[in-house]
Amino acid sequence: MQDSGERPDGKFAERPNTLPWPPIIYTAAFALSWLLQGAAPLVALDGALAIAPKVVGLIFAASGFTLDLAAMTALVRHRTAILPNMGSNALVSSGVYAYTRNPIYLGNTILLIGFAIALRWGWLALAAPITMVFVTMLAIQREEKHLDARFGDAWRAYAARVRRWI
Repeated sequence: MQDSGERPDGKFAERPNTLPWPPIIYTAAFALSWLLQGAAPLVALDGALAIAPKVVGLIFAASGFTLDLAAMTALVRHRTAILPNMGSNALVSSGVYAYTRNPIYLGNTILLIGFAIALRWGWLALAAPITMVFVTMLAIQREEKHLDARFGDAWRAYAARVRRWI
């Protein structure tokens, strides 16, 4: 049976979510890691992160931030929503979107990893892949249904040639 795209609060064609899940998830991951790092540091993992110079973490963080900016610039250029709970007006498939369907989420994850290395926070290093799972479940899968409902065959062709993350 085919999914009708119905949600309790409307259709996926209108918008993917009512809450902007990714910013909430990434902020929660950072905050929870900070609290856990202060309460019960993961000494072995913190030490393993210290093998890399702090500048490596800062380079990762800067790369993630740059990817975020490039993705947001592309969305603005195409006059479509940046917020993950708003409907898309255009299917953006050029620029960084030619390499990953979710460059903002990828950039945010790289940013978390960069901060984990620079700060030597083992909890944040563990939080990064967990965060990816939650973002995929609570945002990306819903956004994909939204894009399929809005853009149909064009979305499906794009999704077939460009990977979700990398």
